Amino acid sequence: MPAETPQGRVTRLLFMGEHSLADGFRLIGFETVTDPDPAQVNRILRDMDRGGESAFVIVDDAIMDWDVPMLALLRREGGRIIVTSLPPLGSLPPRLTSDVAARLQNLFGAGSLSTGETK
Repeated sequence: MPAETPQGRVTRLLFMGEHSLADGFRLIGFETVTDPDPAQVNRILRDMDRGGESAFVIVDDAIMDWDVPMLALLRREGGRIIVTSLPPLGSLPPRLTSDVAARLQNLFGAGSLSTGETK
C-alpha cells in the first residue's frame, strides 16, 4: 500500500525477502516480494528507478550481500528510493550492513557496535 507524502507524492512501500518475514510487512501495508532471486531484485529496482517512483524498500539482510547492480547503485545514490536491510531474527546479534557501520567497525573494531544489551 503506497503512502502519500505531504507534497502529495506517493511513496511505494516494498519488502523483499524471506517468505517467513513477509506476512508482518503485508499486515502493515507493504507490498511484498517473497524469496526473490538477484535478477528479480535488480529488475524491480531498475523498473522503479526508470519509472521515477519514490519508494521505501526493506530487504532482508542476505539480499544486501548479493551482487545486484541496481541495489548497489541506489545505496550509493540515495534519493527517491531508500533501501535498508532487516537483520536476521533470532538469537544472533544483528550484523549492520551499511557504509557507516563498516567505517565504525574499521575504526573501533568489530565488537564495538553494541546491540543495546547491558551486561
